[in-house]
Amino acid sequence: MGWVILLLAGLCEIVWAVALKYWGFGKILPSAGILAAMGASAGLLGLALRTLPVGTAYAVWTGIGVAGTTTLGLYLFNEPATPVRLGCIGLILIGMVGLKLSS
Repeated sequence: MGWVILLLAGLCEIVWAVALKYWGFGKILPSAGILAAMGASAGLLGLALRTLPVGTAYAVWTGIGVAGTTTLGLYLFNEPATPVRLGCIGLILIGMVGLKLSS
């Protein structure tokens, strides 16, 4: 169950990072949504840490956030999809899978 909670925490991480690009912290409702996603992300990470090693969980949590936000940046904001960039995202994903298999 810890891994499912960690995945949800990572998804919340992606939500607030992408929302910052769209709205920033200027409007009340979007700002409240961003803060709620941040709180949910950190809170779910805390729950996942009850059963997962802290180093592994933190690395996977940030990896989900980085890979997901970068991927959405490519799709939503037409950010460059260079081979090096895609390769680095792939390395992050390989690292996350390796951490999952080793714990």
